[in-house]
Amino acid sequence: MLSSLSLRILATSDLHANLHPYNYYTDQPQNRGGLVRAGGVIASLRRAAENCLLVDNGDTLQGTPLGDFAAQSQCANGRPHPMVAAMNALNYDAMALGNHDFNYGLEFLQAALAGASFPAVLANIKRVDGESFVPPWVILDRDMQDMSGRSRRLRIGVIGFAPPQTLMWDRYLLEGKLEAEDILTAARREVRAVREAGADLVILLSHSGLGPTEEHPQMENAVVPLARLDGVDAVIAGHTHELFPAPNNAAPDWLDPNAGTIHGTPVVQPGAEGSHLGVIDLTLSEIDRDCWRVSNARGQLIRIAPPTAAAASTCKVPEIESCPDVIRATAEDHIATLGFIRRRVGETLVPLETYFALLANSAAVQVIADAQRDFAGQILRGHKLAHLPLLSAAAPFKAGGRGGPVNYTDIPKGPLAIKNAADLYVYPNMVAILKATGAQVRDWLERAACAFHQIRPDEPQQPLIDHRFAGYNFDVLDGLTYAIDVTVPARYSADGEEEYETPGRIRDLRHNGQLVTEDQEFLVVTNSYRASGGGHFKAPADAEQIWLERLSVRDVLVRYFTTYDRLSAVTNPTWRFADAGGIRAIAEIGPGALAYPDRIKEFGLDYLGVAETGFARFAMTL
Repeated sequence: MLSSLSLRILATSDLHANLHPYNYYTDQPQNRGGLVRAGGVIASLRRAAENCLLVDNGDTLQGTPLGDFAAQSQCANGRPHPMVAAMNALNYDAMALGNHDFNYGLEFLQAALAGASFPAVLANIKRVDGESFVPPWVILDRDMQDMSGRSRRLRIGVIGFAPPQTLMWDRYLLEGKLEAEDILTAARREVRAVREAGADLVILLSHSGLGPTEEHPQMENAVVPLARLDGVDAVIAGHTHELFPAPNNAAPDWLDPNAGTIHGTPVVQPGAEGSHLGVIDLTLSEIDRDCWRVSNARGQLIRIAPPTAAAASTCKVPEIESCPDVIRATAEDHIATLGFIRRRVGETLVPLETYFALLANSAAVQVIADAQRDFAGQILRGHKLAHLPLLSAAAPFKAGGRGGPVNYTDIPKGPLAIKNAADLYVYPNMVAILKATGAQVRDWLERAACAFHQIRPDEPQQPLIDHRFAGYNFDVLDGLTYAIDVTVPARYSADGEEEYETPGRIRDLRHNGQLVTEDQEFLVVTNSYRASGGGHFKAPADAEQIWLERLSVRDVLVRYFTTYDRLSAVTNPTWRFADAGGIRAIAEIGPGALAYPDRIKEFGLDYLGVAETGFARFAMTL
């Protein structure tokens, strides 16, 4: 007699080393996501299901000072990585690797994975000799209970994918060691292979988001065409920190946000930092003896972080209890991280905040630029190109965007500690020095100027800041002066994947008061991510690399704090908005900006209240 069974797949993605409900940047408890809180929800949802799998979709090991401290110390003293220890305690079945899991290098990643009691999979990134760095897929043999109560053996294939651009973003660590393949090309091959190996069910862990609907080579966000492939039963998406399904998802005929399907395949993308848990419920029907097919499927999200106006949705909101097993497994790591982040490194005489960093020059961005310039000046002493003008490219790493209205840096004047350096500079990027032409510098700034919507003279109350744009891509090139004209279309899309034929937004680009020429040469100190073209910046990728060593920008920042001790961070008048004839636009920034009335007055902002998104709304004259 043929039967059927139900299977629940629980999925996390883009946890970014968010473990305990604690903000290591502000050194305060927080009632947000994280794996400790998610663990309580996971336990509850497991108890409610006859059969259950738990998987993670990558970008797990990096993203907070907890992850940074683990990279510096944990593997060296034999302790498992705290995220791996937590996942072991929760009995994860498998994980994929994301691009940020490579940020600390292969040796670290191998050591971290060695402590895992579950397999890691990745099909489209391999060693240059063709050998797998980790297996492309795994078949999980699991005994499941069918609807009649009988035990049935199910063979579940799990395949992992990451953006092929991973090798570009961490080129300085991975070049000559790994090679990347197109996600769709690898998927077709490996889905066929795992089916031939006897898998009854195939799940794709795709550290890739919902992007273009049509396939093209080397897609970064390939989930939509992936969901269309034959032989795929479920897809876990990630990478872009977005939510699927969600009420605001566009709904072409191939996408059903109510059922959580794309091309009929169940898909979930659970945000980031443990904000949500992805849940896919499958009904499998036996169409022949021990031959199973999915007969019904639904994808949904369960909210872990408390609901806020900034993330309003119809996602279910459970009562959450933290997972004691995870707390016990990682308590020592949490305490050690607190000691690490509290180490004093200097003092600032001015607040370092990023609330206004997309509206005007920012002391928080300036201090990064100053630290880089100071370091580069030492490196270039006696160099044959030392006569060239030196620019410093810096950006506000936390400036709203998809991170929401709390995603800002806010360091009060007073003592500086490691936690503050990490808050200013979130990623473990290395220092790089490039030689760039005036034309390349201009294009570099055109990509950064995509942070803003086009403002039209005949439309009132237009939004200025494009929240789809990542703040860490708003590079300010200190050492130049220039204006941004937001009345003309941006040259690139917010994500940088599309380029348009426009005159460009950068006006009056000058160095030392003189207009910059196309063939003029500069040295630019930046980070390894940008030097590799990260953020879809073509200009730095095409520029000549002068210097790159494995020294993080954050370490340079700490050295700067320690050397100069009392920072005044005098803000240079690097950029401004071009005169737009008095047009009034609406700037949405974090409500924490209200604690800085002098800045609000300085920029002529008129407070309009808090938007449904949770951002504070200000009217601004351009």
